[in-house]
Amino acid sequence: MKFSRITVDPEQMGGVPCIRGLRIPVATIVAMVADGLSVDEILAAYPDLEPEDIREALLYAAEAVRERELPLLSP
Repeated sequence: MKFSRITVDPEQMGGVPCIRGLRIPVATIVAMVADGLSVDEILAAYPDLEPEDIREALLYAAEAVRERELPLLSP
């Protein structure tokens, strides 16, 4: 899958995946969604973002963990 809105630059933000070369890490956007913020709230917090940036950040995060097995706590 190609991500046109996600950039990785070793010279910026330590090389973490960011949105469109902005200093907004994908992880920050994913965490905001996980915390229950709406798209409108995220866009208000980061006016340089576009709704498609949030969608692609979530797709990128999903792809990043797709093939990994993570240990889960037993009930």
